[in-house]
Amino acid sequence: MAYPTVPCPLHIFEPCYRLMIRRCMETVTKQFGMCIGDPVKGFADYGCILEIRNVEFFADGRSVVDSIGKRRFKVIQHSQRDGYNTADIEYIEDQKVIGRDYAELLVLHDSVYDHAYMWFNSLKQLLKTRILSHFGPMPVKDPDPKANPNGPAWCWWVLAVLPLESRAQLPFLAMTSLKDRLNGIRRVLTFMSRTRSR
Repeated sequence: MAYPTVPCPLHIFEPCYRLMIRRCMETVTKQFGMCIGDPVKGFADYGCILEIRNVEFFADGRSVVDSIGKRRFKVIQHSQRDGYNTADIEYIEDQKVIGRDYAELLVLHDSVYDHAYMWFNSLKQLLKTRILSHFGPMPVKDPDPKANPNGPAWCWWVLAVLPLESRAQLPFLAMTSLKDRLNGIRRVLTFMSRTRSR
């Protein structure tokens, strides 16, 4: 699962994806889409555009790709090209929130951020170190949570590090309501806290 603003290191070894990465490197944007697998359609209806920051090629053809999530999308049409999946997509963004709804959203945003920060700091040091080396530090709280059309970076970081299966993560990627995403994160954090305290 890939998320906006979150680093996504990839080990590429299948010939079709080696071809895809080579083609991406020849484009101006150096971007490709990533979706989780789906047993019926081949891949899910929602995903994230990744931007390649660096590629390290090995003599045997494998590569390690340093990429980072950019934008969320909805798949309009599934297809294939030269053995790898392709799609027609449309970008999705969070709905705009104004007035009293925005004031309520700010309170929720700050509360869930604090909850996530406390949860992360309560983890065992070894696990925290692993998370930090893979995903970097938790992003700071956004002064304006609606400034980014994908929502606050810290939300995506928390979703990336929470121990959730891909199927449980996917609905968060598809949500266009920041309020719903924050409430969902809060429910997961509350469940994690209760489970640990037993």
